[in-house]
Amino acid sequence: MDVRSQIAMVFHLDKCIGCHTCSIACKNIWTDRKGAEYMWWNNVETKPGTGYPTKWEDQGIYKGGWEKKRNGSIDLKGAGKRRGLTNIFYNPNLPVIDDYYEPFTYKYLDLIESPEGEDQPTARPVSLITGEPIDIKMGPNWDDDLSGTPDYARNDPNLHNISEEEKEVMFQLEKMALFYLPRICNHCLNPACVASCPSGAIYKRGEDGVVLINQEVCRAWRMCVTACPYKKSYYNWHTGKSEKCILCYPRIEAGLAPACMHSCVGRIRYLGVLLYDASRIEEAASADDNNLINSQLDIILDPFDEQVIKAAKKNGVADSTIHSAQNSPIYKFVKEWKLALPLHPEFRTLPMLFYVPPLLPVMATVKKTDNSEQQDKMHPIAKKWEDNWLYDTSTKELWGTLDQIRFPLKYIANLFSAGDEELIKEKWKKLMAVRIHRRKVTVGDISDEKVEETLKDAGMTAEEADAIYALTSLPKFEERFVIPAAHREQAIEMMDFTGDTKGDAGFGFKKPVQRGI
Repeated sequence: MDVRSQIAMVFHLDKCIGCHTCSIACKNIWTDRKGAEYMWWNNVETKPGTGYPTKWEDQGIYKGGWEKKRNGSIDLKGAGKRRGLTNIFYNPNLPVIDDYYEPFTYKYLDLIESPEGEDQPTARPVSLITGEPIDIKMGPNWDDDLSGTPDYARNDPNLHNISEEEKEVMFQLEKMALFYLPRICNHCLNPACVASCPSGAIYKRGEDGVVLINQEVCRAWRMCVTACPYKKSYYNWHTGKSEKCILCYPRIEAGLAPACMHSCVGRIRYLGVLLYDASRIEEAASADDNNLINSQLDIILDPFDEQVIKAAKKNGVADSTIHSAQNSPIYKFVKEWKLALPLHPEFRTLPMLFYVPPLLPVMATVKKTDNSEQQDKMHPIAKKWEDNWLYDTSTKELWGTLDQIRFPLKYIANLFSAGDEELIKEKWKKLMAVRIHRRKVTVGDISDEKVEETLKDAGMTAEEADAIYALTSLPKFEERFVIPAAHREQAIEMMDFTGDTKGDAGFGFKKPVQRGI
């Protein structure tokens, strides 16, 4: 048993309000530099939608992640030693700038310095890459809140196995629904970006599992951009280096939450330590599709187990880290309560960012009915609906049922459980049970029999429901972010002020930006 520690995260999607505060906080700190204008290490996508970059989930296009071979082993889908050698000077699976967007600004001075004329001056958009005027065709959240055109939502790769009838029902105006999906680097246990780099520039830190790119070793092969199935590795065209989310490791080493998490308005984000068995990573990543999640969860170890603690100390894991793992909110959500799931586990990277799937909207459905009788009673100027439908909110009690949810179960399963619909049902039942139980406690208008039946069906106790409610709705800052003390005694970040070199070719360099190998 090779016990190691990993900084892991949970995002509770029912609490996300899509405000993009996390994206702006990250942008202002890390990617407000030349060459990084199009980079969004943290971005918030609207689902259903194509995401950022466009259709990043479609590995038929980008060839990211791992694939299982006939002999049971796994191999990189679009990179690796043999494929990488043949494509090392031209990567055919690399997303281009149009798959992201061409970063732009406006000629604001034209508003002030334009000569007097009959027309009001305008600030024309110009490219931040070429400096030439452009027509804006795309942005980092172009399809936010189902905006843009219907093509974005309808081209969501997760709709691939949903019938045309179900799709049409999803996109009827009366039934339309959305939820937000915040994304950062998953800092995976089996990162494809690390395996794909010909220069060996990408590494996973032993003390906390954060995946970083050594800017001095990086030679801009960009295999990491292709290999990462989540497209969270970016190429800086100005410095000629690849960059990615660093999980704000200078902040973590100082005991502070990452910027995106600290600024989160909805308080959806949790961060803590997990202990895992590194000797079983290959076994977990090579599991069958229907057993991927269970295999990943099996390598996450109980931090209270004496054998685990002994093995962790033998590997040099500090007592403070073990103590943090015992108080970790991530362990509770992922292993103890089994509420959170990884995003696209079929990519086989074993991501360490987990999501509590969204339960809302679940309160109403639209059904066919005969409205002719009601229309005859309406005032002549009242709007008459041509379609015979009814927005039905009738339920036996206040809460709706899972049968009334407006997202097809297949769609959520394609996102979070590699298509396992029963796994999503289990999570939804638990989330619904917590709501019904707390309604009984606070308002008292639900019968004891109903509460007991719901808790039993979800496999929960009242105490467990109260604990989930407390950590979901009433957590203090130190309960959401349980960060162990840093033990990098010779870390340069603890001796020098890294902000002095922000914008240079990497973190901690004291030389000007210069392209070339």
